[in-house]
Amino acid sequence: MSAKELRYVDVEFSDEQQEIRRALRDVFDKHSDSPAVRAVMATETGYDATVWRRVCEQTGLAGLAIPEEYGGVGFGFTELVVALEEMGRSLFPSPFLASSVLTAYALVHAGDEGARADYLPGIAAGGTLGALALAEPGRRDVRAVETTARADGDGWRLDGVKTHVIDGLIADLIVVAARVNGDLALFTVDKDAAGLTRTALPTLDQTRKQARLTFADTPARLLGTPGADAALERVLALAEIAVAAEAVGGAARCLEATVEYTKGRVQFGRPIGSFQAIKHRCADLYVEVETARSALYYAAWAATEAEAAGLATPGELAVMAPLAMTTATAAYRHVAEEMIQLHGGVGFTWEYDCHLYLKRAITSAHLFGDRGAQRERIAELAGI
Repeated sequence: MSAKELRYVDVEFSDEQQEIRRALRDVFDKHSDSPAVRAVMATETGYDATVWRRVCEQTGLAGLAIPEEYGGVGFGFTELVVALEEMGRSLFPSPFLASSVLTAYALVHAGDEGARADYLPGIAAGGTLGALALAEPGRRDVRAVETTARADGDGWRLDGVKTHVIDGLIADLIVVAARVNGDLALFTVDKDAAGLTRTALPTLDQTRKQARLTFADTPARLLGTPGADAALERVLALAEIAVAAEAVGGAARCLEATVEYTKGRVQFGRPIGSFQAIKHRCADLYVEVETARSALYYAAWAATEAEAAGLATPGELAVMAPLAMTTATAAYRHVAEEMIQLHGGVGFTWEYDCHLYLKRAITSAHLFGDRGAQRERIAELAGI
């Protein structure tokens, strides 16, 4: 896809979508303030199960974008982006990304109706927690899968290691990418499966737990049929847009907090926000945030259009999803770094939340592989 083929989209949210944003912001402001986030950071699970259950019951959050026939709310990808922006804004600690986005979309696009019926209702209710296991040690690209699967009677057995699995330690259901005679395939593994070892990994971002999963002759269930490359590409595209939405929400909150602080911090008898140098820096940050937001909304539009057309992963979505993610996470990191600088000495302290946003920004950029590999893929897909 060349640059001249890009279309311009006027994105305007409906009244219902704006109401979803307001309602979720109220919920997250209530359940995800600084003390709440810091409390769950110190736990092994990384989330408050009581809060998660209550939020799911009140808002249907876990099943927001899961089809109604599987117990979900049935909203589209645009509503999902709205929810993720608000989550990123508040650093809401929950299994939502791993379970209701990554795992749910893997099940939706794997082409296995039986598995959808078996697993999606539990995920939609928030009772079943899922995780998607893709990345492997020493691999720059999550598509470089070497975990193997072999048939065993009516079932399958997996051997291999997956790393940086979001919420891999608490997941009830794990969707695993593996090779069957060289062909890519997706499998489900139950949390108590024999031969499955789960190890918590130390993470820079303590608000999002990750794990290493080892499969040793582990029983698994095949999703659909081998040859799941197109399904995985669709899931990865949607996952990248989801992370971009979180990043835009987080970056916008960082900018908002920075402007608030500079308006109230007095130096030489006047608020530091009144100094031209500070104004210019904040203006530059605003441009970065809005650029990232534009890339996000275009990518979300491309995903919605592809879904409506029933396309696997058309060129526009394939390019725009990783582009939105890299643009948004880069902007997020820069705005978070500037937030710390413009807060002065207190910006470096544990008591202020600036470091929490910076850590989230840094780790988000690497969730689906090495940043260099991501940029190389964008260039290849765009024909550069």
